[in-house]
Amino acid sequence: MSDEWWVGVRRRVEAAGAGPGGSEVFGASGHKWVVEEPLTQDELAEPEAQIGVGLPEEYRAFLLYVGAGGAGPAYGLFPVRRVQGRWRWEGDGADLADLSRLAEPFPDQGPSPKLLADLLAQRPEEEDFDDIEDFDDAIEAWDERSEAVMFASERTVGAIAISHLGCAQREWLIVSGRHRGTIWSDSRVDDVDLTPLLDDDGMPVKFARWYTDWLEKAESTAP
Repeated sequence: MSDEWWVGVRRRVEAAGAGPGGSEVFGASGHKWVVEEPLTQDELAEPEAQIGVGLPEEYRAFLLYVGAGGAGPAYGLFPVRRVQGRWRWEGDGADLADLSRLAEPFPDQGPSPKLLADLLAQRPEEEDFDDIEDFDDAIEAWDERSEAVMFASERTVGAIAISHLGCAQREWLIVSGRHRGTIWSDSRVDDVDLTPLLDDDGMPVKFARWYTDWLEKAESTAP
């Protein structure tokens, strides 16, 4: 994809936001169709030096020719900004990413299916308790155990959270490892494990496809 193609993407986003149906697009109330200014080559080199790894090529081109963040899927694409001399991504859940470990490869898989099944099987049921306070204590202890497994920080090394879908559901861009450049869905809040987004052919969705799929749907809503 050429630099001109990405510049065209920015124009399309601006046109969709200015359309009469722009406010009807899901998430527009959050990003308000604002697209932050693109980064310069020198600016982009700074966060890459800070995290110790180059960003995936499609996302890198987006930052250079479309914008540093803003209007995008769901409630928007988390912007990358320099704050007090350090670069970071900002958004609801962006701080879940460990920026000091982005050069490490994103793991191939999370907890084993058996471990997840065991966790769910151990979830307390209210009818098993005579006292509601005992049940509340048991479910709180179970929540702590399951969160320690599902949300262990090492599960998302090499990845950045880039979008919030609402209700603590998010999407991640993989920066390092064999899944580099792909987008993963995160519905762990609903006991659904991290999973890669796949296209109609069962192939992993990369950043450009993820963003332009959203843009095409937005354009059809806001002609």
